[in-house]
Amino acid sequence: MLIMEANNSNVSRAEELKLLANEAYKAHKFAQAIDLYTQAIEVNSQNAVYWANRSIAHLKLEEYGSAIQDASKAIEVDPKYSKGYYRRGAAYLAMGKFKEALKDFQQVKRISPNDPDATKKLKECEKAVMKLKFAEAISVPESERRPVADSINYRSIDVEPQYSGARIEGDVVALDFVKKMMDDFKHQKNLHQRYAFQIVLQTKEMLQALPSLVDINVPKGNHFTVCGDVHGQFYDLLNIFELNGLPSKENPYLFNGDFVDRGSFSLEVILTLFAFKCMSPSAIYLARGNHESKSMNRIYGFEGEVQSKLSEKFVELFAEVFCCLPLAHVINGKVFVVHGGLFSVDGVKLSDIRAINRFCEPPEEGLMCELLWSDPQPTPGRGPSKRGVGLSFGGDVTKRFLQENNLDLVVRSHEVKDEGYEIEHDGKLITVFSAPNYCDQMGNKGAFIRFEAPDLKPNIVTFSAVDHPDVKPMAYANNFLRLFQ
Repeated sequence: MLIMEANNSNVSRAEELKLLANEAYKAHKFAQAIDLYTQAIEVNSQNAVYWANRSIAHLKLEEYGSAIQDASKAIEVDPKYSKGYYRRGAAYLAMGKFKEALKDFQQVKRISPNDPDATKKLKECEKAVMKLKFAEAISVPESERRPVADSINYRSIDVEPQYSGARIEGDVVALDFVKKMMDDFKHQKNLHQRYAFQIVLQTKEMLQALPSLVDINVPKGNHFTVCGDVHGQFYDLLNIFELNGLPSKENPYLFNGDFVDRGSFSLEVILTLFAFKCMSPSAIYLARGNHESKSMNRIYGFEGEVQSKLSEKFVELFAEVFCCLPLAHVINGKVFVVHGGLFSVDGVKLSDIRAINRFCEPPEEGLMCELLWSDPQPTPGRGPSKRGVGLSFGGDVTKRFLQENNLDLVVRSHEVKDEGYEIEHDGKLITVFSAPNYCDQMGNKGAFIRFEAPDLKPNIVTFSAVDHPDVKPMAYANNFLRLFQ
């Protein structure tokens, strides 16, 4: 009798925790929801619903590896629970693993043959797999592929007399042009293809001449600003410039990757950043993020946006330029700035990063992958990545990397933070994220960091989201992924 009462008590307590977790999830407090679902699981681990619910909360935080693990556990607890397969399929889709996703949605359809929602998602997934197979069938081997940049002569493109937008006079991208272009973008006007080609091609030429690790020198008495992910939130980018001034030789910036995807003004963001790079190469530095890649752009909206606003040729051109972006920067030999994080092995030197051949799509393992994908963890040592790519690394890993390379601080981005930033690893690592109210739903602040030379003490500035036109995030993303938003 006592055992039965204890079991009933556990079941009731777990249900209470689940309901609290559900409320947190509805309020977009996904980390809190995960914590509460975890407590429910600790009380009663044999309820598949708890695992599946925690899976979708991980999905919202882009922790796809953890989402797959939890969904798999839900399936293990109850092999006939369709939402387990459904959640796992969604996580596989988010990672671009279409074939694995298809298997799970087929299983959902078998379990729930009359579910119209499952039927719809299965059809979208089948389309994605067919498209992928077709792309593989017609693809040209890398060694035989001619860069699309070599086929473009922007000077031969005529500008129609009725075009009233920003114009580049000759070969020089001037500040007046950039200001006019940003104002046009603000009013949802497109830039003429001739000038878009010119900006992207000139940027490619500059970026491909840089090393994979770029050294930045900030003279005594000068300052330098580091921004994190912008993710296509153009109006928030304009707000950063309002708060901190436009990029210039005297007011230089580093944008630390993930310029595009998710937000539906990614083209405006990338053309603005590239135009400033053309205007003054020392006014702005650009690092590659995990979203500067074909696979991410295909899923999360940038590819569709570029096709809609410009053309398919620009999709290929941007993919080429993204492969030229440097992987990391070092400010005054002391501050290491990278999009993702550190490595699965000790002993990595700055010279090893400089030696990386970055002119490719990001691999799924190795130094380049880890620079773009890894995340810090509160515990020492290393662990599996919650994202399913890269790894998690502790404060001891950060400390050793800094000591071995005579550095003082790691600055990275890649993760949404409630306040726009987080200081971890005994003050030796700062995450900065510059997309406030990420995806119009996270409620987070944005942040940027100003460093003053010579001491390079980080001064963190936070800001809130500003209004933007009524175009939803992911408006240009593939249909199958929008179904899960």
